[in-house]
Amino acid sequence: MDWTPPGKDCAACGAKTCADFLKQVEEGTKFNEDCPFFRQSFAGKSHPHETVYNGSDIHGEPYDFILEPLPGEISARKIIVPFRPDLVERWEIAEGDIVVGRPMGAGCPVQHVLRVIDASPVSGVITTHVVGPQFSRGREYRDLEAYHIAGFEGIAKTVNHEPVFGKRHKFLPGFCMMYLGHTGVVNMILNKASGMHIRVEDIRL
Repeated sequence: MDWTPPGKDCAACGAKTCADFLKQVEEGTKFNEDCPFFRQSFAGKSHPHETVYNGSDIHGEPYDFILEPLPGEISARKIIVPFRPDLVERWEIAEGDIVVGRPMGAGCPVQHVLRVIDASPVSGVITTHVVGPQFSRGREYRDLEAYHIAGFEGIAKTVNHEPVFGKRHKFLPGFCMMYLGHTGVVNMILNKASGMHIRVEDIRL
């Protein structure tokens, strides 16, 4: 079929990369359906790299909404605090820098590559976009090793339930390589022309 995976290289299908997966599909050892991002009913109807969401994560668990980017941005904003927040001041981390690390506090096994939007030398809080490993190739980066996820901010696209202020929801960050549902407490809702702008904190997987 005229369909290719979204290029996340998540390995959820059992292949190391999306390119390896496509090769195995050609060889007949894997099928499009082995990719968690493939949906038979949407094959050939959307952009070949457009992720299609069906309302359930990789474990088949339903989520309430997808967190998409704010207008003009590349991913929902991810707000983090390094295990060593003093490094923000020591390394002079600033807008445009690339940092990598694993969100160990939330129990995620995947190292993330993040581009800094803002960094506070006082609190150590860093606001970022998730950009992925390919973005950082050949560029200088700072390895934080481990960090806490303080929250996410973006536009909520309702799938099963609309976000409610003060309620813990299960949601899917639109950039999640593992296609894994997260939970968090919604502590800001702004109804804007671009959609429901929300912030979610106290993140757990």
